[in-house]
Amino acid sequence: MARHAASRTSRRSALLRAGLGVTAVGAAVFGGGAAAQAAAPLPLPVDSLTRTDPVAAGEGALSGVAHGVAPLTRLQLDPLANTGVDPLANGLGTQVSDFKPVGTNLVTDHVTKGGSVADLPVAGPLTQGMLP
Repeated sequence: MARHAASRTSRRSALLRAGLGVTAVGAAVFGGGAAAQAAAPLPLPVDSLTRTDPVAAGEGALSGVAHGVAPLTRLQLDPLANTGVDPLANGLGTQVSDFKPVGTNLVTDHVTKGGSVADLPVAGPLTQGMLP
């Protein structure tokens, strides 16, 4: 074996032993704290859990879901909206004779202008009626 290869191998094994030692010490210190915390008694007697009012619990759960879901209707749907690289901003249109021009921007403008679900023509009123 070459001389430079031998010193590299011994250095690697020394670093490996040091790393394993640090890991073992960390597991002993932090593992003991987790075991002590798991052994802590419950703050309330277990029989107090049976006296829960189901109507109040249901109202609380519904209120929590309502407050969690409501902001989702105001999130911007297209993260690239109002930028120069938005692929949805490309529109195609045509006009025949004196009729009103028709194009794809009628469909995509709500999203490409930074709209949210609540701003969409069909889905907006539906989400407002179903979601808080």
